[in-house]
Amino acid sequence: MLELFISSFITFFVIIDPPGCAPIYAGLTSGASPIQRRSMAIRATMIAGGILFGFALFGEDLLRVLHISLDAFKIAGGIMLFLIALEMVFEKRTQRREDRAQQIMDTPEVDDVAAFPMAMPMIAGPGSIASVMLMMSQNSGLPSALTVLAALLSVLLVTMLALIAAGPLMRVMGVKIEAVITRLLGVLLAALATQFVLDGLDATVL
Repeated sequence: MLELFISSFITFFVIIDPPGCAPIYAGLTSGASPIQRRSMAIRATMIAGGILFGFALFGEDLLRVLHISLDAFKIAGGIMLFLIALEMVFEKRTQRREDRAQQIMDTPEVDDVAAFPMAMPMIAGPGSIASVMLMMSQNSGLPSALTVLAALLSVLLVTMLALIAAGPLMRVMGVKIEAVITRLLGVLLAALATQFVLDGLDATVL
């Protein structure tokens, strides 16, 4: 179970990318007080957690209603995660997040960024939804499922702490260190996405 927890934790950490969300959140809440920033960080993580846990528990039923097989979802989800990995390696993902954040900052009537864009799509985006559904589909037993959910909860807690400490964290890390970490995580995600596709194709062929 420890191996599954570590594997799931790394998967969710790579997809949700707390170090990548922190600078965006710091920019979005630059004019807010420390209490407001803390409140929005907590609410953003809780909203994203509700979305992700909902898909983790009921996503398979949704696929069944839509007549989509798990193998087809593995292939589609793997391809989507691979595209996200390419964006991480070439820093396209960071640029897109920064552009989205700048659009929100340029809209003066938007003050609370907890639900949008932080909870969704930055934390609970298509990639994280796909990954949590894939991990749950591959670990359907109760102990395994609880282990995956525990890993997801752990990453969400790390994300919350990263958002709360966004300002000091960015001063410590710096832009260059963040870029290196993002590229390394992108390579790991590309390998994981490829494995998802291969598993889906293997099950389909057999």
